[in-house]
Amino acid sequence: MQTTSRLLLVVLTLFTLSACQNKETPAASTASDTAATAAAAPAPAMAETAQYSVVFTRLWTEKTHPFEYPEAGVLTGPHLSGLIGATHGGDYQIFKEGTLPTAGLEKLSEEGKHSPLDQEIKDAIAAGKAGVLFETGPIRDAAKTETVTFTASSKFPMVSAVAMIAPSPDWFAGAANVNLMENGQWVPSKTVDMFAYDSGGDDGTTYKAPDKDNNPKKPTMAANTPHFVVNGSKPPVARLTFTKM
Repeated sequence: MQTTSRLLLVVLTLFTLSACQNKETPAASTASDTAATAAAAPAPAMAETAQYSVVFTRLWTEKTHPFEYPEAGVLTGPHLSGLIGATHGGDYQIFKEGTLPTAGLEKLSEEGKHSPLDQEIKDAIAAGKAGVLFETGPIRDAAKTETVTFTASSKFPMVSAVAMIAPSPDWFAGAANVNLMENGQWVPSKTVDMFAYDSGGDDGTTYKAPDKDNNPKKPTMAANTPHFVVNGSKPPVARLTFTKM
């Protein structure tokens, strides 16, 4: 009788252990399946387009750039012309150091006019080298800003923009090849300083120098006169703040 009881106890013990193992196996399998499913899930796709607002801020003042700073005046006083820019890819630029200015860049830098630079940008858009054109009004009061919105695309994720420093022979504020896509994703925001450039279209050396058109034109270069070099450094003359909408 005791032998039978012991045999029955052994059988029950083995059955219990087997049942426990059977219950644990599906749990381990489920965890493994979940991990495999997560690993196989594709990363979220980046949107083909993104809308941005850009705030154009003037930093060029008598305090930041005191050398020969122009005297105040309703129309002739110091100001920045309206900003004009474009979204584009790697094979287009509104300006580039070391290259001759286009007719549009020269006109913008000497007179603050957006034409014919706006048409040059439209031609680049038609040729598949740029995406969209955007523009703002001028900034005469340094305490105010200008804002414009535009849509960037995965094909044209970069931005370049310019504005005349007025009055001046051919000096302008510029930012080139600002990339709004990083690591395959649209940046939520980006701030870019704009520095002074000489377009190469005029030989004047002071803010109100008489018109002296270069012939032939000279390459566009960073402005290195005392007007824009302060204590050995170059303070920015404007700022662009991009925010994804």
